[in-house]
Order: sequence, then structure tokens, then C-alpha cells
Amino acid sequence: MMTLPSIHPNWDLPPKGMTDGYSLEITAKDIDALREAAPTMAAETPVAVTFLPGESLEARIAAAKLVRSLGFEPMPHFSARRLESGDDFETYLAAVVREAGVQRCFVIAGDPPEAAGPYSDSMALIRTGAFERAGIKAIGVGGHPEGHPNMTPDQCFAVLIEKCAEIEQRGMAPLIVTQFSFDAAPVLSWLSDLRQRGIDAPVRIGIPGPAGIKTLMRFAARCGVGASASVLTKYGISITKLIGTAGPDKLVDALASGLGDQHGKVRLHFYPFGGLTKTVEWINDYTARH
Repeated sequence: MMTLPSIHPNWDLPPKGMTDGYSLEITAKDIDALREAAPTMAAETPVAVTFLPGESLEARIAAAKLVRSLGFEPMPHFSARRLESGDDFETYLAAVVREAGVQRCFVIAGDPPEAAGPYSDSMALIRTGAFERAGIKAIGVGGHPEGHPNMTPDQCFAVLIEKCAEIEQRGMAPLIVTQFSFDAAPVLSWLSDLRQRGIDAPVRIGIPGPAGIKTLMRFAARCGVGASASVLTKYGISITKLIGTAGPDKLVDALASGLGDQHGKVRLHFYPFGGLTKTVEWINDYTARH
């Protein structure tokens, strides 16, 4: 049997607490915020660099380089449908490997309904063989605990099984990073289902960083995240008073009490909707209190 590379030494150790071994996400525009937050972040923290429209290739490469230079682990996103050509894809991949020492990438289909180039989905990128040729050790793919707008839950799991198998066959380690959620219950149920179906890849659970309530609601609507009155109340948001900010304390507490060995290897991935510094402050405060 092929031995897969270790994504990170942390995955082989039991977490010391719920926030141990967390990862974060930034856009290419967040480099000043990253510099500001860096002194209070854990060394070697994985930092994903998103692939958004309107950002230049150079800006994304610069962000990945900064992540590495500050002592963190860059994980650039590759949005299949936003890539205009094979050259576009391979140029970006070669640049981040060469200039930022990238060893892990995150691959998504992306939002556009139509592909701008030859890649219609994340599997099309994985199957090019470009990642393993570039020396990439781990590939992250998306997980959807609350469902996917275009697929049934069974179809979602079938696609995940296929992607994880393809990544492993190519000698890389698969990692699943989920959409963010306000409610631990569907996440825990999805994790149990995932493991029962034989997917043992490590999972990073998406957590919304502390943010203004209107900001959180906007992202929830955009991402198709369940935000019913009962779910928001459980999260700590009063729907009669949509002002102020809300943090993920109750959500992370519920995950901490609900997670068990049957859920496999799990860590948290923070989406800093209210800013990177605020998110890192919240993580450090939560860690100190637990």
C-alpha cells in the first residue's frame, strides 16, 4: 500500500483543545491584516489564499509568499472555472511552488456557472497530473454538511469518495474543508455519515470568525448556509435585533462536546468575515479560556 505524505505533523497528534491546529483563510487584499495578526498566530498555521475575481495573479503570489515568509503554511486556492487556460493554471502553480514553497493546494469548481477555460470542475484540475508533478503533497477539496445546491447528499458523498481516491492514487493526501455553518448538529451528523461511508480523510470544519451580524447574514445568504430563526438563536443571534457582532463561541463549544473518536481527524478552519485580527484575537481568547 502506498504511504501518503503527512499533511502536517499536527494531524498525527490528538488536539490539545478545540482550536489547536486551526487554519485560516485570507484574500490577496488581506496582506496588511496578516502582517498585523502574525505575531499572535500559532507558528506553521495553514493559511489559505482564496482565488477571487478581480485579483491579479501577482497579488495572489505575493500573498502566498508573505504567508511563507511569516512562518505559516500557504495553501493557495485554484478555482477551476475561473482559469482561462492550461497555461494560466500551470503558471500560477509553478509560481507559488517556486516562490512560496507551496506543498498543499485547495481545489474548487468556483462560482461561475460556465467555465472560462478548459476546466469545468475541481476533478478536471486534479486529473491533469500537474499537482503531483509540481511536488504538491496535499490537496484540499470542499465538503458541504448542509447540502449542495446542485447535488443530493448521496451525490455529494459519491463525488467526495471519487476525489479522495483520485488524490490518493496520485500519491497525495486528501483534506476536506467544509463550508461554514452556524449549527453543530448537521456538521456532526455529516461527519458521522462521511466516516460510515469509508472516507477517512482529515476534515477541517468551517467556522465563521466574529463579525457584524449583518455581515454574517450576507455571507450565509451568498453561501446557502442554513440561517433559520432557531439556528441563529442557537448560535447566539437574536433575529429581532440584527445589530452588533456575534462570535462562534456556542458553535465551537457544541462541536467540542459533540465530537468523538467516531468522527475521525478533525480541526477547525476559520473564515475571518469580520477581519483577520478580530478572528485571531477570538481564537487566542477562546484557547486561553479552555
